[in-house]
Amino acid sequence: MDALVENKALPVLRAAIRRLLVPLVKILLRHGVPYQVFAEEAKKVFLDVADAEFALSGRKQSSARVAILTGISRKEISRMRNNSEATASGTQDTVNRAARVISAWVTDPEFQAAPGEPMELAIDGNEPSFTSLVRKHSGDMLVRAMLDELVRVGAVEVHDRHARLVNRAYIPANSEVEKLRILGTDVAALIETINHNLLHKDTPLFQRKVYYNNLPKEALTEIRALSREHGQQLIELVDKLMQTHDRDVNPESQGQGQCAAGVGVYYFEKFSSTEISP
Repeated sequence: MDALVENKALPVLRAAIRRLLVPLVKILLRHGVPYQVFAEEAKKVFLDVADAEFALSGRKQSSARVAILTGISRKEISRMRNNSEATASGTQDTVNRAARVISAWVTDPEFQAAPGEPMELAIDGNEPSFTSLVRKHSGDMLVRAMLDELVRVGAVEVHDRHARLVNRAYIPANSEVEKLRILGTDVAALIETINHNLLHKDTPLFQRKVYYNNLPKEALTEIRALSREHGQQLIELVDKLMQTHDRDVNPESQGQGQCAAGVGVYYFEKFSSTEISP
């Protein structure tokens, strides 16, 4: 789509922008991030997306065209391009590897005491061990580094050279900075799914939600528990299938290309007369 959003969509998109920005701005203000920083990052994203996604076929994207698309002046575009900085890499790879180790601990029969029940593993020694788990499911990640990371985020406890899984999800509970990194990946993944479904109506990705706005608070405990139980079951089922095809876990997996895919499940609630609009 090489045109700006149709006028009839603008009111809907403006309302959507306000809704999705409310929780984001709460986080930004709580962490002392002023509007100027947000605006500067937004400009960078407009520039990057215009360059990467909206160039004319067979032609190099010009500053003039980017200015038309984004409303950013050519002088400002030149300034931003001259001051572009490389971003840090590798963080998401660590997150992915740690999550794979945890899910394998729960789903791989070799490391289970019973179906769905992860063993307490000796850190090294005779297999199965934590060392063999990491080597099988995290590629070339150092065993000690993986153990330190899982202990740091509260997923694993170590006693007498044995490791015990105490949290079945990679949630960096001890570091707010790590949780903020998840904000940048998980929310982006949801919006990418919505974007795909807008552009590819014949091949939509799965996107569903159930929502009620007049529930008594006493009912939420049961709803939370049901969501957690069945959400975890779904994640583990999909994870097991993905492991059979992922080349890092299963080098014998056949096929073309290098694709990334995932499934996210989340529960939301709000105690207020102001609704979360469905």
